[in-house]
Amino acid sequence: MTEKEITIPEVITVRDLADLLGETPIKVIKILMSNGVLASINQQVDFDTASIIAAEFGFEVKQPYAEMEEEAKTELSAWQILLANEDPQDLKSRPPVVTVLGHVDHGKTSLLDAIRHTDVAGGESGGITQHIGAYQVKHGTRRITFLDTPGHEAFTAMRARGANTTDIAVLVVAADDGVQPQTVEAMNHARAAHVPIIVALNKIDRPNARPEVVMRQLSDLGLTPDEWGGSTMIIPVSAKMKTGLEDLLEAIVLVADEINVQANPDRTAIGTVLEGRLDKRRGPLATVLVQNGTLNTGDIVVVGRTWGKIRALEDENSARHRTAPPATPTVIIGLHDVPNAGDIMEVVGDERTARAIAEKRSEEAKQQELSRPSRPLSLDDFSSAIRAGQAQELSVVLKTDVQGSIEPIVNSITRLSTDNIKVNVIHAAAGNISESDMNLALASDAIVLGFRVSADAAALRMADMEGMEIHIYEIIYRLVDDVEKALKGMLEPTYIEVTIGEADVRQIFDISSLGKIAGCYVTQGVARRNAKVRVLRNDSVLYDGAIDSLKRFTEDVREVRQNFECGVKVQGFDDLSVGDRLQFYTMRRVEQE
Repeated sequence: MTEKEITIPEVITVRDLADLLGETPIKVIKILMSNGVLASINQQVDFDTASIIAAEFGFEVKQPYAEMEEEAKTELSAWQILLANEDPQDLKSRPPVVTVLGHVDHGKTSLLDAIRHTDVAGGESGGITQHIGAYQVKHGTRRITFLDTPGHEAFTAMRARGANTTDIAVLVVAADDGVQPQTVEAMNHARAAHVPIIVALNKIDRPNARPEVVMRQLSDLGLTPDEWGGSTMIIPVSAKMKTGLEDLLEAIVLVADEINVQANPDRTAIGTVLEGRLDKRRGPLATVLVQNGTLNTGDIVVVGRTWGKIRALEDENSARHRTAPPATPTVIIGLHDVPNAGDIMEVVGDERTARAIAEKRSEEAKQQELSRPSRPLSLDDFSSAIRAGQAQELSVVLKTDVQGSIEPIVNSITRLSTDNIKVNVIHAAAGNISESDMNLALASDAIVLGFRVSADAAALRMADMEGMEIHIYEIIYRLVDDVEKALKGMLEPTYIEVTIGEADVRQIFDISSLGKIAGCYVTQGVARRNAKVRVLRNDSVLYDGAIDSLKRFTEDVREVRQNFECGVKVQGFDDLSVGDRLQFYTMRRVEQE
């Protein structure tokens, strides 16, 4: 860093800014006043304002975490994304991370307990004293990390939040019960995550076990055993008798070597939160899977929208460690708040930077919650993406009334694939549309199609929260016809305009860092943050666009009702005047008959 170059966080107090500049707070306050900003010594100013003040004193300004924030916004589709900028010479082998999936009664939990108990009996003392959602076992000289997730719903819910933590999926299938609907669902969730699958053929000790029959069923699903010339390793095990466990661990190690799981242990750590909880004695706790780099006691971390200095690192046996290398699950103590599962953890250089990043993310989260734009998860959006040349694959989650409807619909829509655009049915099953289906669609950017089914309350609630659409049909040809139109970029939805409220502009506030804010009084209906807005002057339309911000006093709000005052910032339009009228409206889709 040169003599006249400083680093300023997104938000900083006047006192801290003066310290950075090597000037007295009084001088800084005077410069602020000359630029039209009244601030006390403990008041916070934003990055843009602080940059102007620093420039007045001859400093060049940098943001310390601009690159980090760009990295955080990148969708982590695989572990390899984390290694994109690493020197191959710095990469070293790490433990593989495994998730166990399967049908509810096929012994997932029993298998995990058997693997964990075997390792504890083999040398650990004291037993398991806490549940941290993940643990490591030793196989020879190698370690393997198991994520103790409740099932494929939780596995995919993590992916939907951008957390891709798994290297290998172990699909548990009971040798006496065979492939069940949840088996197929779990397999589809693993395939959608693009992770290799190992099958653990459990309950092989049962007298009515039919391993050959089950392997044929798996082969029909595309999981052809390697002994039959396929590529899927199917390992006979018995969680009850604790047989075949070493073979399963060996298979995991072999697949890990094949996909070459690596990380750079000599850099600052980045990882993902598996669980977060509040402990009455120790405060906020987070179980974190370190994905790259090494986490150390004393590191300052940003975890989602919170931050802290790590006071202690604990494993599943409550033993404390000074470091946590890549692919290690660890409980971190020292955060200010409880993070959410799926939040990204990053090590930063100092507390000021950590606090600024956390505050910035909190503010962005509020804005996103207020606006909540729809993700491109509808046939209409996909059709628009086709016209814009931005889509090459349409992923589909299909639910039908009966099993017999699946094959004709899947065949009909997959035949619509062309050289340029492919239709990929990532999951098809009989039954109503569930929250699990919505999670899978959200994680995979898929559309949800239903044939003569309904959506349960949890699915509808999630669709509303995430801005997703569920398309349900009573006639097959209409379903196929809509998919075909979407693929050709011809699906044009019909919308009607619905006016929801009006407001009079009674005062204009000109804020240098934000532009013009209209002080308004809502005269009819409601002003809503995610609505469109039309600026009228003498009944002539001056501008038609979106709302940039909606406030009640200093608080961001979702809506303001009739007979209340509010502040409105119109996106991309600053030519507002007292006496203008704002008309708020939404576009409602007309359902096709």
